[in-house]
Parts: sequence; C-alpha cells; structure tokens
Amino acid sequence: MSQKKILYITQEIFPYLDETTISNTSRFLPQAIQEKGKEIRAFMPKYGNINERRNQLHEVIRLSGMNLIIDDTDHSLIIKVASIQSARMQVYFIDNEDYFQNRETLVDKNSEEYEDNDERSIFFIRGVMETIKKLRWVPDVIHCHGWFSALAPLYIKKGYGDDPCFKNAKVVSSLYNETFSKPFNHGFADKLRFDGIGDPEIENVKQRGVMDYQSLMKLAIDYSDGIIQGSETMDAEIRQYLLEGKVPFLPYHADFGQNVDEIDAFYEKIDA
Repeated sequence: MSQKKILYITQEIFPYLDETTISNTSRFLPQAIQEKGKEIRAFMPKYGNINERRNQLHEVIRLSGMNLIIDDTDHSLIIKVASIQSARMQVYFIDNEDYFQNRETLVDKNSEEYEDNDERSIFFIRGVMETIKKLRWVPDVIHCHGWFSALAPLYIKKGYGDDPCFKNAKVVSSLYNETFSKPFNHGFADKLRFDGIGDPEIENVKQRGVMDYQSLMKLAIDYSDGIIQGSETMDAEIRQYLLEGKVPFLPYHADFGQNVDEIDAFYEKIDA
C-alpha cells in the first residue's frame, strides 16, 4: 500500500507567527502525522511581518513565476520555503507583492482587517493548488485550518475537481474559536470564477447573502468531507449548522497526544 499523503493548508504556523491554537496545531499536528508514517506538505501565506532572514526562507524559482487572475487583474505567484529542523518538516509560503509583502497578517498594525482579505484568501488558496500541481504531488487528504483557508474546500471540489492531483482528495476542515468583523466585499462571489466554478456555484454563494464569518464557515462545511472541532469552544450558530448536517464530525479533545491518534484515525475513516 502506498504512503498516504496529507496536505495542510493553514493561515498560520508557529514559529513563523506567534503561538495561537491554530499556529500550534498547524506546527505540531503535521509533525505527529508524519511520524506516523504519512507524507505531509504544509502551506501558509508569507505575510510581510515574517522575517525571512531569521527564519531562513528562500524562493523556489522553479515553482514561482505564474500569474493568477483575480477580478480581472494579474497577480504574480511567488513560492518560498523554509524548514523546521527539529520536526524535519518543510513549510511552503505563498507570497505576492500586492497581497502579502509590506502587509501584516490578516489585520494591519492598528488591528484593522484588510479590506481585500477576500481576494487575499482566494489568491492564497489558488496559489496552493497551483503549486501542488507543479510539484505533481497527489494528496489523499487535505486538512484546512483557519477561516483564511475556508475557500479551499470549494476550490478543491469544484475549481480543481477534475484535476488529477485533486479529484480523489478528501477535504477536512478544522473549526476554531475565531471570527472576523468585516464581511467580504460586495461582488466577492464573482471573484471566485475559475474553471469548475461557474454560474451555478457563484449563484449558490450569492444566495447565502452577506459573506460574514458564519456564512464563510458554512460554505466550508458544505464542501468538506469531514469536520474537526479544533478548539474547546466555537461559534454557536456554526456548531448548530454542523450538527444538523451529515458531515462526519470529530469533537474537540484537550489531550493533544490522544487527539493526534483520533485525527489520524479520522483521516483513515473519511479516505476509506
């Protein structure tokens, strides 16, 4: 039996950003899954406040150079990579001059959310997909962490649903106790247009109304094959929506060591 491949798409990984529930999970879960014999890849955005020299990031020229069109505008895709030596784990970074360089994370220095976080998220997700295609690496399971990765299930199932790298992949989304205050911009749904994401998919998104945090996470749930509760508490509306659906669900466990075993078993269950 071939070695299972797990792709992690996350908005933050420690030590490149401060410790949070998401950044710690995204740092230690891939390592633990790798130690169980699976092959992993991990991707995050290359925010402007990540120190490239201190963290020893370098550009991967053979993967960079592509342009992604979002809202009729070309944006260059730059891929960088760094290693967490103690974990024997590489991290790939999605970078772009317009969306990430000279920017903070998802908020600016005054803790104000960026107005174009919708486009930044689209660029990040599509950048991951295109890089995986260039790597010719076919994941069995794709595990998404944080709201900035919440569009990934839609793109995997629809935008890249016929691509050999993704057509058989199962998607897991971890839900955390997080939120954002500024709904996505008017016209967000039309920016999603790409290959398999056409009029029916865009109309489906428009019918959901204002794309606030709750709507975005419900969209992620609808296109995921499994959901994991990543923090002890989560939005009550989203939890109710989740429990009313039929998506396989793994509840939160405080014991991280035990949870890794359960997550590993959860991967096997949905990929059976």
